[in-house]
Amino acid sequence: MSAADAADRRDAANGLIRAGAATGSHPGRYPGAAAGRPRLASWQDAPDNRWAFAHLGELVPTATVARTVPAAPADATVRLDALTPLLPGLQARLERSFTDAFLVLRGEEVLAEYYRPGFAAGSLHLVMSVSKSLCGLVVGALIGERRIDPERPVTDYVPELAGSVYDGPSVRHVLDMQIAIDYDEDYTNPAAEVQAHDRAAGWRDRRVGDAADTYAFLTTLRGNGSLGEFQYCSANTDVLAWVVERVTGLRYAEALSMHLWSKLDADHDATITVDAAGFGFANGGVSCTARDLARVGRLMLDGGLAPGGRVVSEEWADAVLAGGDREAMTYEGFTTAFPNGSYTNQWWCMGNERGNVSGIGIHGQNLWLDPRTDAVIVKLSTWPEPDSASRHEVQSELLLDVSRALDALA
Repeated sequence: MSAADAADRRDAANGLIRAGAATGSHPGRYPGAAAGRPRLASWQDAPDNRWAFAHLGELVPTATVARTVPAAPADATVRLDALTPLLPGLQARLERSFTDAFLVLRGEEVLAEYYRPGFAAGSLHLVMSVSKSLCGLVVGALIGERRIDPERPVTDYVPELAGSVYDGPSVRHVLDMQIAIDYDEDYTNPAAEVQAHDRAAGWRDRRVGDAADTYAFLTTLRGNGSLGEFQYCSANTDVLAWVVERVTGLRYAEALSMHLWSKLDADHDATITVDAAGFGFANGGVSCTARDLARVGRLMLDGGLAPGGRVVSEEWADAVLAGGDREAMTYEGFTTAFPNGSYTNQWWCMGNERGNVSGIGIHGQNLWLDPRTDAVIVKLSTWPEPDSASRHEVQSELLLDVSRALDALA
């Protein structure tokens, strides 16, 4: 895209934001469409059909009709020779932990790679809450451009959140998840806020009375106003994505492309799920390949620099690797395994002697950084249950064992 085209798109999006403010609609829903339009009830009718017929996938779930005959399911790809002498039984451990993809990247060299039968290097995999770490990088990029001030209140950017739990906290509080929110993150509890959040995002069947979309859901959240103590809450990331939309005039999916994915020299496009308003599910909806996700880890170890240019400042990348506020981290599910652990800028920081940092997602997703060996380890999985202390223990032990094995190869 040329600079002129990009400017035109930003101007169009900014015009939509101004129009949206006048009509009460949410900003950045469908750039190029009329403010507040289209809707499911109107997309087939003029004038909404003029936009909708060319963008139907943003309104209605779609399936790909492949341009080639689908290949037969692939056999497992196993290239673990560099590690198996140091880690006998590695493949069995990967298989027992429901691994779909596993990759070790040291510097620019892929040392090891594994894909289960039916999965391949070019296959996209849902990364769940590793998506949060990607959003943290987009916010970091905009902070580096001085378009977001992390110390300013969230409502300076998104006044629609006035009266919610986000009325008062700063962007920094949201980045580090240090807000007390009435939000139950129990993924298996139908009454939990996280499931209501999923329904608003189109991830679960809707119920009567559900919020129309993610924007509307975020405005309903409340809390006691307490700040400074860690509470993991997926809604925080979507608030950050809303801030990103507001300051860029782009939909979150477009901003994720512009400020991160387009700079990775990625082999494949990533995808992100969107809700009825076209809002990207920033907290957990990204799918990508293991190799491209490893490129995200690579830029972190390279001080925020990617092949296509700088993503975040060196100071931002260093701050993540240094870890966050250990006093704020009171989540026993994490500190039991990593007593000096912390959370900052949407990344988990282990606080161990290796300085490991990770993006982590339910059902066994990890983007694991090992600064000591300049290595990135990606493990994408499909655990039978979303969140399990025993499976996290097994996963962490495996990632640490691989990291230690790399010491011998350095």
